[in-house]
Amino acid sequence: MQRWLIGLFLLTLMTGCFRRFSMTEREIRRHYVGKKARPTFYTIEDDSTKLFVATLGADTLPPLLLIHGAPGNWYGYLRNMDDTLLQQRFQMLVVERPGYGKSRQRRSKLRLRSRMSIDFQARSIAKALSLNHSGQPAIVLGRSYGAPIAVRVATLVPEKIGHLFLISPAIDPDKEKFWWFSKWGRMPFVQLFLPRSLNLATYEKYEHARQLRGLLPYWSQLKPPVTVVQGAQDWLIDQGNLAFAKRMLANKPASFQLLPDAGHLITNSHASLVCSLICHTADSLYHTRLPNMLEHSGEGK
Repeated sequence: MQRWLIGLFLLTLMTGCFRRFSMTEREIRRHYVGKKARPTFYTIEDDSTKLFVATLGADTLPPLLLIHGAPGNWYGYLRNMDDTLLQQRFQMLVVERPGYGKSRQRRSKLRLRSRMSIDFQARSIAKALSLNHSGQPAIVLGRSYGAPIAVRVATLVPEKIGHLFLISPAIDPDKEKFWWFSKWGRMPFVQLFLPRSLNLATYEKYEHARQLRGLLPYWSQLKPPVTVVQGAQDWLIDQGNLAFAKRMLANKPASFQLLPDAGHLITNSHASLVCSLICHTADSLYHTRLPNMLEHSGEGK
């Protein structure tokens, strides 16, 4: 019984990947007290989904699309959204993936497997780019389970994507990690005691390898440059994922970093490094339009 209780406790913490601790609406409002830059929220609706998007920055700035893992929510990127340099240089588009947070999948004839698929998620999330009016290609960042979705987004709308960041990516179908208690998360009785987001994350975890194999043909279609960052201390994602990325991107413009002191949540623990990488990419990607960017951000004054 003790082993069962320990497993249930660990399951609530570890299903999929660690998320930022949940925040109530009151805590979010408190976080933004005294801050000049605050997000604007949108819901993009169609026949299949209601996609919740938090945006920060003028829509005339280049778009930075951020995709979370499993489970996750928009405020999991709160530290990045609070970065003043990113605020000045981008319109940040932070989605809540369909099924998570305030994003909802409409009732349809599609099975859960289809609605939680990489392809379905990517097609829904790509619509967030319609909120940007800069005419510039987007930088897309996907972390953990969001990384393969970012790959699919880049192949769906290649003309709209300028660079792809895969952070702590869960992309190798042969390296999906499971623990001795993982199977308990599939039991209906256990699921009654877990949040909806964790139950969805468990479903994704057991479906993930199959989904990643379905993604394999799309790697060769990638056109934008790719940056892959992995933590050497990441115990949730096998380091073999970095080697997998090198194989899939062998003949493409790509760079790879293994951070010796980093765990899984690199966008939080190494937020400054992530910001530097993104801004360095922007310097190259948008160099012909840099004066306009500076005018919008106020840095050119």
